[in-house]
Amino acid sequence: MKHQICIFTGARPNFVKVAPLIRAISQRDDAGYELVYAGREDDPTLEASLFEDLEMPRPDAFLGVESENLNELTGRVMAQFDSYLDQHPADTVIVVDDLASTMAAAIVTKKRGLRLAHLVAGTRSFDIAMPKEVNRLVIDGLSDMLFTAGMGSSSIATREGAELHKIYMVGNILLDQLRYCRDRWQRPDCLDGVGDGRYLVFTLNRRALIGSADNLLRMLQALAAETRGVPVIAPLRGLAARTVKAIIDQHPALAGTLRVVPAMGYLEFGYLTAHAMGIVTDSGNVAEEATFNHVPCLTLNSYTEHQETVRLGTNVLVGEDADRLATHLRRLMDGEWPAGQLPDRWDGRTAERIVSMLCTTTD
Repeated sequence: MKHQICIFTGARPNFVKVAPLIRAISQRDDAGYELVYAGREDDPTLEASLFEDLEMPRPDAFLGVESENLNELTGRVMAQFDSYLDQHPADTVIVVDDLASTMAAAIVTKKRGLRLAHLVAGTRSFDIAMPKEVNRLVIDGLSDMLFTAGMGSSSIATREGAELHKIYMVGNILLDQLRYCRDRWQRPDCLDGVGDGRYLVFTLNRRALIGSADNLLRMLQALAAETRGVPVIAPLRGLAARTVKAIIDQHPALAGTLRVVPAMGYLEFGYLTAHAMGIVTDSGNVAEEATFNHVPCLTLNSYTEHQETVRLGTNVLVGEDADRLATHLRRLMDGEWPAGQLPDRWDGRTAERIVSMLCTTTD
């Protein structure tokens, strides 16, 4: 009899992490799955090219929940996911990351007495004022299987009281997809006339950075001043794109270095970051991928959920400090960046380990 796994996703980035899981499950005779998405079927962030690039099917079910209010969203997802499980029994529910919808699915799973597995467990900012930090604590506290990316996350889970037999250090599943797609990357058109390794990449998403126009200007000026004419490719979307474009319009000198381009598909963005001279980002996922690709990375945050990227990898935390950004950009341009190494089990085989454990481990 097949072990039935329900994979719950709450936002676009989750699909990059579940695509390897689906491939690993599909290769087994003793397991099956259904993929559930908390949002709407016509969610504009789920363009068809996303699933084509990841070589994965669209979700089997869409709960259709959408709300700006996190408490309302939590309640609605709980109700819809509970109804879904009435019609689609599962042996294990695996939830991804730390969204409000993820927490809602975790609560429903345990109220129904089902086994709960948390992918990317043990990540902490240690800032309880962050809604995601609350979600992480709740999800990890409820989970029967905590799949962590490294020793740091496993240690956090242990310190917070998780029983050792529930913690599985499986590695970083984000890198499974990089390894799978490495021969499928597509060189984006924005690199026409620009050689590989002769540009930097800039990404921006955090509202704290976008909302502070004066500080963001200083950071963009540091980028322009310290990169010595090397182009900075900035694939941005939404508010981030509008904000950066407005700053460039007001300060035309920035346009000589900063090139704002439309957001890319997964295969194009993968090529862009893998072949960059360096990356400046506020995304933890991008920083993790940079470590896998051995590309220097400056993270615009004061913490990272995966300290391995700093301790072993190619990542440096510069916070929201333009002076610190400038200092480390000079190091990068002078070729003084450490080569870095891959953390333990960041080998692109995490999904295989997870599925094996899901199918062979009993409560």
